[in-house]
Amino acid sequence: MENTALIIIDLQIGVQPENVPLYNLTNVLDGVNQRIRLYREKNNPIIFIQHNDGDLVLNSPKWQLFRELDNKDTDIYVNKTHANSFFKTDLNDQLMKLNINSLEICGAQTEYCVDTTIRMAHGLGYKLFMKKGLTTTLNSDLLGAKTIIEHHENIWNNRFLTFL
Repeated sequence: MENTALIIIDLQIGVQPENVPLYNLTNVLDGVNQRIRLYREKNNPIIFIQHNDGDLVLNSPKWQLFRELDNKDTDIYVNKTHANSFFKTDLNDQLMKLNINSLEICGAQTEYCVDTTIRMAHGLGYKLFMKKGLTTTLNSDLLGAKTIIEHHENIWNNRFLTFL
């Protein structure tokens, strides 16, 4: 895990509509907290990415991270306004300063911000890892959330990242 950071994308209260739960959210949050504990034990960086837009207004209640997450003031926080966590943020600069060359990715939503960030990080040359089942999303008009997640995990596997 040397030179590896944990990137937690958009696990924010407002990502989940009030009447439509994110798929498997309780298990995702539990699994992410397990990964956080492991990174804390190894003194590896933990980076929370938070989306900021018209629906997730900076510092509003919906913008906040899920209360169940084990985030600390000592963690790194990056605000973004685009699906790509690197776009117009200082994420890459922070990773370079910390000499990070490997990233473990988790979060929401699988087919939007998680997928876009994975592809960009891969293109920037980072070695990527993921624990299966630690992304979440909503059902779409075309596909159920479980199918969306399985589809993306299949695409990512051994092309963009390695599953732990």
